[in-house]
Amino acid sequence: MSLKRVNAVVVGAGAGGGVVAKELSEAGLSVVLLERGGWPNFEAHDHDELISQRVTVLGNAFGPDDRRHRRVVSNGNGGWRVVVPSDGAYNNNAACVGSGTVSYGAMAWRFMEKDFKLRTTYRSVAGSTLEDWPITYQDLAPFYEKAEWEIGVAGETGADPFAAPRRQPYPMPPFPHNQEGLVLEKAAQELGLHPFPIPMLRNSVPYRGRPACIKCRYCVGFACEVNAKCGTHNTVIPAALATGNCQVRTESVVSEVVIDDRGRACGVRYFDAENRLQYQTADLVVVSASATETARLLLNSQSKLFPNGAGNRHDWVGRNLQGHAYTGAFGLFEEDRYDDVGAGATIAICDYNHGNPGMVGGGMLANEFIRLPYLFSGIRPPGAASWGRDHKEFQRKYFRRCVRVVGPVQEMPVFEARVEVDPVVKDDWGIPVARISGSRHPNDIEVGNFLAAKAEAWLKKAGAFQTWQTGAGRGVSGGQHQAGTCRMGNDPKTSVTNPHGQVHDIDNLFIADGSLHVTNGGFNPALTIMALGYWVSDYIKRGWKGSRFRS
Repeated sequence: MSLKRVNAVVVGAGAGGGVVAKELSEAGLSVVLLERGGWPNFEAHDHDELISQRVTVLGNAFGPDDRRHRRVVSNGNGGWRVVVPSDGAYNNNAACVGSGTVSYGAMAWRFMEKDFKLRTTYRSVAGSTLEDWPITYQDLAPFYEKAEWEIGVAGETGADPFAAPRRQPYPMPPFPHNQEGLVLEKAAQELGLHPFPIPMLRNSVPYRGRPACIKCRYCVGFACEVNAKCGTHNTVIPAALATGNCQVRTESVVSEVVIDDRGRACGVRYFDAENRLQYQTADLVVVSASATETARLLLNSQSKLFPNGAGNRHDWVGRNLQGHAYTGAFGLFEEDRYDDVGAGATIAICDYNHGNPGMVGGGMLANEFIRLPYLFSGIRPPGAASWGRDHKEFQRKYFRRCVRVVGPVQEMPVFEARVEVDPVVKDDWGIPVARISGSRHPNDIEVGNFLAAKAEAWLKKAGAFQTWQTGAGRGVSGGQHQAGTCRMGNDPKTSVTNPHGQVHDIDNLFIADGSLHVTNGGFNPALTIMALGYWVSDYIKRGWKGSRFRS
């Protein structure tokens, strides 16, 4: 029995796809939202540290599962190896309704004005495909605002002197500093820096029918037991369902966007929860499956007009994979600095995002989220014992006296950092898997080392008696902040979509996730992906003319 045709099918129920489903269904379009995972369930995983997504090598609380999913990654020596989601090299994002917005730390950053104009600001960078975005901060600002108010952000308006201008304040007040934050705030001010509370996609007060955060230590890698962390699963997707125009189909693994001989998307093929191959026809398709999976899906969507994959006429799909190297420093203190006030991260500075001598870009620095005991057992100064009595004594003495300052490096896009589909390896459904290869640009290493030194200086000023830095490796980036594989642009020869996420040459196929990012900012990208979901949806709604959608 064939499935009823709908106006729009959205692939992926994460930060971008959840927003798109809500916006289109509220506009009166019939929408099917396909998600490869299920609905997140706190009771199924509760506070089990050993299955936390944050402790990747032990498994991922929200999937995908190791049994059915795999990828191929470069081994750095010209060969390849197969990895599963519990291996850090997989570069996993959660597989569930809400995706990473269920388990993320929930920092809510707007990119800076210069982040959209890196090529103009710094000129070309040898070995990089650095370009300006085809849109500006001013274009995206109203959609940042909409995300902040509809999904919910707590922050202090005007506290960051380097932030781009905004029209409206944050809808909720900021979280107060914990003990770490208070110590770091004083030290930053003494160094002439500009500390402020981190904006968070968490309720600091009751908001839109959900309670305030209870500040438990289990946040990063876990679902929120009181539903105070703001993701698409508990905000925009329920709003989409409330319209009666949206269906969410979970455990649905999409294998192909179907492109007809006229070069138009007809719908998608997917395997349902019973492993039956289904064909959902639609007037338009929006792909928001993450930078890795979106590129994989387009590359697997081969047709007469696009033999190398949908939108891949000029070999740009899957290119320019970026994430964030996280560099910084640890500091040990003589007195307790841990006060068990979750999520832990409260304070940040943006003094080093731009204007660093001889370097392109930079990144914000913040204190880190609470590291639970198992994760902390892997944190030791260079040369310290990794097992035995000394190891245990360090664990007992310094779990409450160790502070980390860390931040994301704004990485340079590199053409050979990429996602392909493997010619041999397939997943459990017979779909060719993603193959990931490439390396970071040397500028990323330089900026990472610079930020690590600044983090260490901050910790020393705060009173740390022993410090050590953590730098960036040269290997391919990606991870939970993956971006860039289907970048937007004005030139079809050097981009995958137009400035509105519409795939060049396929006017009813759109992308609405971090794949669109030309550059990935020196910040966690979740709020930007949400804003792009609203941006792309606005364009679709304005151009919607029924089943014969055209740009």
